[in-house]
Amino acid sequence: MTSTRTRFTPFAALALIGLAAMTVTSASAELPKGAKAPAFATRAALAGSEFGFTLSAALAKGPVVLYFYPKAFTSGCTLEANAFAAAMPQFKAAGASVIGMSNDDIATLKRFSREECRDAFPVGVASAKIMAAYDVAGSGSGYASRTSYVIARDGSIVAVHSAADYRGHVEKTLAAVRALKK
Repeated sequence: MTSTRTRFTPFAALALIGLAAMTVTSASAELPKGAKAPAFATRAALAGSEFGFTLSAALAKGPVVLYFYPKAFTSGCTLEANAFAAAMPQFKAAGASVIGMSNDDIATLKRFSREECRDAFPVGVASAKIMAAYDVAGSGSGYASRTSYVIARDGSIVAVHSAADYRGHVEKTLAAVRALKK
């Protein structure tokens, strides 16, 4: 009987992990396509330098990819930042800007903007108010869910991708930006 219990314990653990992941995923209630993107202003960092960022000023220059991530310098968030940095020439060619958002403090974001965003795009402070406005506040954790929005110049949300896995966010947002030009 001991060997049977031992044999099924890993499967039970995997099942519980799967249920927990489904609960987190289904709790996500990001803003829908077609909604008006909430205006905001925050502190941001680019290439290690701090500045004031407003969504309205960024949209005046073209579409914006606004991506929320849980925490700077964690493995998935670092890989996502690296992927966005590598794709910045394509986003710029499509006329879009990118800003990453987390609830990290500005000192952390200054370092993250240099080391992981590779001076290619800014990262901003996602206050609790901003995370609530974009419906990305992770169930009481204080962290944002991994959600990417593509916002057209007129402020409307044209694409949303929400997934815990960082892979796919760059490709999906770039495709949505390119579709705006057609």
